Amino acid sequence: MTRLGLRVAEGDAESARRELRARGLLELGVPWIREPGFVVIPLTTAPTPAPGVGKLVEREFAPAEKAAAHSYRELLELSPELAEKLPRSFDVVGDVVLVRLPPELAEHASAVGRALLAFVPGARVVAADHGVHGVERRRMLEPLAGEGGFRTLHRENGLEFEVDVEAAYFSPRLGREHARVSEQVRPGERVLDLCCGIGPFALTIACRGRAASVAAVDVNPAAIELLRANAARLRPTVPVESVVGDAEQFLRQAGTYDRAILNLPHDGLRFLPSLGPHLSPRGRLHLYAISERSDPEGPGAPLVAALGPGWSVEESHVVHPYSPGADVVGLTICQGGE
Repeated sequence: MTRLGLRVAEGDAESARRELRARGLLELGVPWIREPGFVVIPLTTAPTPAPGVGKLVEREFAPAEKAAAHSYRELLELSPELAEKLPRSFDVVGDVVLVRLPPELAEHASAVGRALLAFVPGARVVAADHGVHGVERRRMLEPLAGEGGFRTLHRENGLEFEVDVEAAYFSPRLGREHARVSEQVRPGERVLDLCCGIGPFALTIACRGRAASVAAVDVNPAAIELLRANAARLRPTVPVESVVGDAEQFLRQAGTYDRAILNLPHDGLRFLPSLGPHLSPRGRLHLYAISERSDPEGPGAPLVAALGPGWSVEESHVVHPYSPGADVVGLTICQGGE
């Protein structure tokens, strides 16, 4: 049958699928169409606004599979009260599925895991995500269904990263941000990725080849080990200087950078007074923070104040929901004019 679809490059298919699913636009049960170098993803309706990648097209799709569930929730038999508490979203990293469950569903966690394992194509293991903890930002995971560990290969923006979601920080919800920031890097810029995790910002920038240099710093040795393994696999045009160490100590002897990334929404504020002096006069800082929806001014003012005089918010946007009353926001902060 003829229906609307989103035509995207094969390398962008996974990030596009996640965005469409989160927005309720992904038509489940309808097989995707594969074209040379591209896939066409069936849509439930025309998206507003349009996704950041791909092109809206009309194609003749095969009929939907009769037995396909539209949600993993349909595969569970729970009381209406408990069913209402089932998470409406989850994260997929390679073949690992991560889900956050409320305490009320603790007795049904294994059943939720089995449902997700059956529902998500290619899933190998499902785990309950109990959050990121400690200075090394290690995720506390509880296996629910499937088998094997949490080391996997994850594709986004045409690149393949080796990830261990238990040992080192990585978020699939930032795939679009990794591409967006890398596209803004100008030829010859010196770039710093502070608190880099496994380095998706640094490596995406280095693979695009416009930067003069890229440095990546994280206190977690496992994160830097994975960054180096990914650099060896990806062979970026620009080498990445990777450093195991505390961000504050690194900044005491750091040089000057034209662009910096700080993805530490809960604790990034404390590094800003030390980071500001290491940004060039017309530098850019890409900063991620938690913003309460009830706060009309958002987090920009205290962040700019921590950097010192002369800084201002150039752009801000919501990256993804964080809680019922808050979002993760991305801010671009600059000093001076163009």
